[in-house]
Amino acid sequence: MDPNTNRGPEEYGEQDAPATTPTPAAGGSAAAPGGLARTVQLVSGPYLLTVNPVDGSEIEPCPPGEQPAVPGKHGPEERAELARAAAPPAVPVSAGRQGALLERAEETDRLVRLLSRGRSVRLTGPSGAGRTRLLDAVATACEDLAPDGVVRLSGYRRTPTDVMYELFAAVHRAPLHRPDRGELLRLLGEVGAIVVLDDLEFGGAALDELLGATPECAFLFTATPDVAAPSPGSHLEEVALGGIGREASRELLEGVVGRPLTDDEAAWAADLWFESEGLPLRFVQAGALLRQRLRTGQDSLGTYGERSDDPAGDGHGGTTGPLPTVAEAASPAPLIAAGLSEAARETLRFAVALGGELPHQAHLPALAQDTHADAALGALLDCGLITPAGGHYRLAATVEDQLTAAGYDDGAGERALTAAQHYAWWAGHPSVTPERAAAEADAILAAMNVLTGSRESGHPSAAVLLARTAAPAFAAALHWNAWERSLRHGAEAARIAGEVAEEAYFHHELGVLALCTGNLDRARAELEASIGLRGVLSDRRGAVAGRRALALVADRSGTFTPPAGTATPAGEEIPDARTEESASPPGGVPAALASAPAVDATAPTVVTRAVPGSGTGKGGGRTGGRKALLLGARRNLVAAGAGALLVAVLGTVVTLGAVSGSDNGTGGKVKTEQSAQPGQDGDGMPADQPGTGSSRTGQGSRPGTGGPGSTVPGTGGQPTGSPAPSTGATDPTTGRPTDGSTDPTTPTTGPTSPTTRPTDTDEPTGKPTDEPTGKPTDKPTDKPTDKPTDKPTDKPTDKPTSQEPTGTTGNPAPSSANGSSSATTTGGTDV
Repeated sequence: MDPNTNRGPEEYGEQDAPATTPTPAAGGSAAAPGGLARTVQLVSGPYLLTVNPVDGSEIEPCPPGEQPAVPGKHGPEERAELARAAAPPAVPVSAGRQGALLERAEETDRLVRLLSRGRSVRLTGPSGAGRTRLLDAVATACEDLAPDGVVRLSGYRRTPTDVMYELFAAVHRAPLHRPDRGELLRLLGEVGAIVVLDDLEFGGAALDELLGATPECAFLFTATPDVAAPSPGSHLEEVALGGIGREASRELLEGVVGRPLTDDEAAWAADLWFESEGLPLRFVQAGALLRQRLRTGQDSLGTYGERSDDPAGDGHGGTTGPLPTVAEAASPAPLIAAGLSEAARETLRFAVALGGELPHQAHLPALAQDTHADAALGALLDCGLITPAGGHYRLAATVEDQLTAAGYDDGAGERALTAAQHYAWWAGHPSVTPERAAAEADAILAAMNVLTGSRESGHPSAAVLLARTAAPAFAAALHWNAWERSLRHGAEAARIAGEVAEEAYFHHELGVLALCTGNLDRARAELEASIGLRGVLSDRRGAVAGRRALALVADRSGTFTPPAGTATPAGEEIPDARTEESASPPGGVPAALASAPAVDATAPTVVTRAVPGSGTGKGGGRTGGRKALLLGARRNLVAAGAGALLVAVLGTVVTLGAVSGSDNGTGGKVKTEQSAQPGQDGDGMPADQPGTGSSRTGQGSRPGTGGPGSTVPGTGGQPTGSPAPSTGATDPTTGRPTDGSTDPTTPTTGPTSPTTRPTDTDEPTGKPTDEPTGKPTDKPTDKPTDKPTDKPTDKPTDKPTSQEPTGTTGNPAPSSANGSSSATTTGGTDV
């Protein structure tokens, strides 16, 4: 057969492709040399996925204009075309293999009858019992029973999710669209078809999941006895399929040989029927042995197992050899292979090296180095050594073990390397569509598996290149099971080979895949691993793509991403995060807010409302600080400023809340409930003076009073630094008088507006550099003007009038907006 007969540039590359495969350069791109990287955009649920073979796939929420329309259903002609494309390639076989089924009419009628009633059936039988041939007959008989026709699927290495998506693609017209699970279940609920699924590999709850998602479909499954049984509530009909009878076996053998059997051959066939329990595949292989008994020419050595020069198998002019023994007939693969061409035997060696998977016939000339090697596939199928598996072929049951025992696995690693290099070149060719590459997924994955199975197998870089090339094609073809397997093989191979950049790529793709399938925890782990590896390599573009996908994961999971500069629970810092919240206020943070000591919690407090505009006067240091605080329009600064403002307000409250207006004959005695009278010295009680044993420091003069000893207008010439007299003993802990005194004088009225406060022309114009905010004071927030005193109660001149508070720079303590002085405590002493 001409190797160019059934291939075109749209499927297998250029028409004049050489028989030998050029070895791709290490680290080559997924595209052909000189070609552009093929990017494909598809919709996966709510996401728009751009498959990028260079930097990694990009994922984003699908814009409204990109959402696909509601998928429509295929017509009968489209379904027939899809079924033809999904079938294994047609190869010529002998007339005996194309004959009718023998002793299967009863099983066929029963299966058609159950499916027509809407019942689902599981057909169980051993490998080689003819399950695939029986499915073909049933599918042909049920073509017109369901509105959506008959859908042929393969369960070979498929999960329930894979089967559901393949059923969706077989019925609906939705190119480059992979719905999410909710939409998938809704669409499958409207499908009414007879689904014929060969090689089922799951049962139990997984099978119940598939049946529950397709309530309007009738399934015909085929499985081997070692597959898990369905659950008791699945309501599946079980049909067992065994071997055929003795007469049917003889008839099948005669059809394969193409002539009637001799008496010796008939006796030998009877022994074989008893040993094989009537499995049809065993008689197909036995027919190949009988055909090879016919030798041509006298130059033959006369021993069994030589290559036959009579490809027609009619025996004209040939000699016969001895019949094989029953033991040889039980393991006929090496004997059959010995009579085939060298190209056919080399094809079997490649199949053994790839774990039983056969490449497409168009790839055999390049792999076997024989331009006519594609004809070997028909010979292998005619001998019963291979069997269909979905859209390709694989070795029949027990054939791989038989060939391995015969030494066909010698050089398996080198053949797997050759296949990997060939597929890496072919899958990256611009003329090869993603769908064609996905059809070769089993052989490609088998080559990756061999090269990454262990370090001894060698050539992990070839597996990395193959995975890097084939994975984007699998993703674009919506064959996501193969996409995930290739990515995992590639990540392992890259780790073995030490290719960090490629390992980062595979982790990124696994994260994107997990995000598309809704596994957010796995997506986060894979993307973080990819970002870490790309950070080591300083791959900025790749890291940006990873961060975008990771941000989408955080958005879907509802997790909070802290700002830049803050540590995550794992201790790492998230780059490129917002820094606006941590900005400082325009006016800066007042130093007094940061250095003010704690206020005594036992002191009575009064909360007052700040007077608007009180910071416009001269010397308004405290108001200026508040104004600077309010200028920072940040949430965290507002919270901190609110706490600091509360501390400042609490520190400026009068201890008892009222002040006596006159002496009233009390002799200057002050009860414990009283504070110093207005107009008196702002230094507080005598216990506050130096040398009295109190820890309270003296206070400086008010700004605007002209310094110590100066008078304030409206006070009758009273000095500002005179202390209040006290005749009784004082409490050593509180510094307050403990002797009994008369009733306190009538308290003065509340503070007046700052606009009525008299100002002094000697008030300094310079603004104080520091301000002990948060310190309690012993005076009210404003100076009363309605009850001035005529003279001071005392006028000490032999001691300093003020001391600098801790943390100041030597300037006098600034007054508040209403002219009141502030007291400073050290060590948290009570006010």
